[in-house]
Amino acid sequence: MSTRRELLKSLSLVAAFPAARLAARQLQAIGVQLYTVRDVLPQKPAETLRSIEAIGYREIEATYDGLDRLWPAIQATHLKAVSVHLDNTLMNTGKEDELARAIEQAKKWGFAYAVFPYLPPSERGGLDKFRALTDKLNRAGEKCRAAGLGFCYHNHAFEFEPMEGTTGFEVMIERLDKNLCGFEVDCFWVSVAGHDPVELLHKLSGRVPLVHLKDKAPGTPVMFKESVDRAAFKEVGNGVMDWPAILRAAASAGVEHYFVEQDQTPGDPVESLRQSFAYLSKLQY
Repeated sequence: MSTRRELLKSLSLVAAFPAARLAARQLQAIGVQLYTVRDVLPQKPAETLRSIEAIGYREIEATYDGLDRLWPAIQATHLKAVSVHLDNTLMNTGKEDELARAIEQAKKWGFAYAVFPYLPPSERGGLDKFRALTDKLNRAGEKCRAAGLGFCYHNHAFEFEPMEGTTGFEVMIERLDKNLCGFEVDCFWVSVAGHDPVELLHKLSGRVPLVHLKDKAPGTPVMFKESVDRAAFKEVGNGVMDWPAILRAAASAGVEHYFVEQDQTPGDPVESLRQSFAYLSKLQY
């Protein structure tokens, strides 16, 4: 009887081990989208970047505009430059040469990914606008692949607005070449649009190398535009989003890089980044 009890105990421990190991998973390298510190970075680049590094962040995502002026300060840190948001106007007709030069420069700086960050309201419309956008993105993705860079599209909320029985985002999923253009899923904006980031990450499995992490205040209304109240943006862990579930889905989908981005902060953006890191660095999922 004693031997049987010991055997059953051993089997229960073995069965529990995978679950325990899964529960102990933590993010190993957390990044920052430097847009979060856009109001202080130009005036204090070295100090701001050193503060970000001291918090514990290991990777950055930059924006291309003005990056040449910040680059020496970035190089003076150990922060790894992973991805860069290009100027959306580079995708427009007649700027192919400028786009090629930007991609070449991003490669020289050592970035692994270029990202299309934002479609302004003046260029939005019906599904035909989304079809035209996907054609431009596929062409840009070809240029990036030729240069040895990955290329992604960063979402907001407008892509999820229902129209003609579908959404612009569904059109993008169908028309974007998986080999040329992936997605940088912004979990906050997916949630603002009334969708579950967990479900979307599972749906896009294998196509999402990058994600943006920021939390959402309770009571934030569903909308398909960017004009949310500035107080809707919360430090990760200070809002209503289910981060353990989101991070599990991201890991399952093959996400490689995680960037904290807070479009608006109540005070010092570096302090907000500190709060997000304190939560994420301890979170087991």
